[in-house]
Amino acid sequence: MLQAFANIVKIPDLRKKIFFTLALIAVYRIGTYIPTPGIDGAKLAQFFANLAQSQGGALFGIMNMFSGGAISRLTIFALGIMPYISASIIIQLLTAVIPALEKLAKEGEAGHKKIVQYTRYGTIVLSVIQSFFIAMWLENPARFQGLQIVQFPGWSFRILTVITLTSGTAFIMWLGEQIQEYGIGNGMSLIITAGIVSRIPTALYQLWALFSPFAPEKAQLDPFTLILMVVMLVGVVVAVIVVTQGQRKIPVQYAKRVVGRKVYGGQATFLPLRVNQAGVIPIIFAQSIILFPATIAGFIPHKGFQSFAQALTRGEWLYNSVYAILIIFFAYFYTAITFNPIDISDNMKKYGGFVPGIRPGRQTAEYLDFIMTRITFPGAIFLALIAVFPSIISGALKIPYLVASFFGGTGLLIIVGVMLDTMKQIESHLLMRHYEGFMKKGKLKARMS
Repeated sequence: MLQAFANIVKIPDLRKKIFFTLALIAVYRIGTYIPTPGIDGAKLAQFFANLAQSQGGALFGIMNMFSGGAISRLTIFALGIMPYISASIIIQLLTAVIPALEKLAKEGEAGHKKIVQYTRYGTIVLSVIQSFFIAMWLENPARFQGLQIVQFPGWSFRILTVITLTSGTAFIMWLGEQIQEYGIGNGMSLIITAGIVSRIPTALYQLWALFSPFAPEKAQLDPFTLILMVVMLVGVVVAVIVVTQGQRKIPVQYAKRVVGRKVYGGQATFLPLRVNQAGVIPIIFAQSIILFPATIAGFIPHKGFQSFAQALTRGEWLYNSVYAILIIFFAYFYTAITFNPIDISDNMKKYGGFVPGIRPGRQTAEYLDFIMTRITFPGAIFLALIAVFPSIISGALKIPYLVASFFGGTGLLIIVGVMLDTMKQIESHLLMRHYEGFMKKGKLKARMS
């Protein structure tokens, strides 16, 4: 692996792509520290410190994770990339129910560009709406324990906040597209990962404070617990990699076709069906729904509703149970939307492909749907376990949730998935230029060739 990193520097094109990507990520991280005009930063930090101990802290903790800490500082990148993620999910869901968008998605590169353009428009619209409500929310001292966060409230502040935050999101979207085109890896995913990884130093500092090696009387963690945490972290990362890479390979045989004097087809290949077809989307959907009661409870002072919201706070058994059930449901729901066995079967039949032992057409579609339903179940169960694992670790070992969040959840899945994808792209560049890749299989392939 060290030799592979050394080989990266030897390839000018790859070296340029990586440095370009790192430079744009650095620009993004600098932007997360530029404050929005008209905000009292000290009072805002005091409010979020208090909020972290309340019910609403879970919701803002998730938003803060995706924004790389920008929302807790209300910087120009406070909205982060979340509006783009939301717009992408909305467009993807609408593509499955609106025939015009479905037809557009099948038109190749031209259709893809149109859908990307619609996603951009949707991102701007969502950013304007969210930033306006954030401005209105900031102007109300009653929601900040009496703290005056906005120095000069009014329409001038609201309009300035909408322009600032919307422009920030548009700029982040542009950065992601530039990384996608001229850098390495998926631009949007790398920006999200950079925000999540930026929390690691804070988590390590909290862990160091709990362990307190130079002040044993203040230590809250013993060496055995620390070693256990390291072992669990390695085990969870390995499990995430295995499930993320897990596939069921369906053999596909293409019949021979004679065109003139040439024979086409006849080769055997396979159709990869991923165990975790939905990725992290089920966790994001489930988090949005399960945190909704806690969010509404901040605006409705009804005693019964407050009790219900309290039961759905992070760490409670009801929260973990409902959260896991929602993740399993959305894993099947999103897989059903993104995986269309009828279209796959029709395309195979069109080009003379068939699954051995299965008749082309309807029976192939039913077979693929049956297989995907079977392999989605362990993937959904794994997602549910990974999502609730940080809450269990936090309660069992008595450690801050920020530290426990790196033992599972959305953050770990995104980090592992994005890192694997980026390493694959770098490795493909290395192997294409006859260098050894990160893995041993790259070395074996190089020798065989």
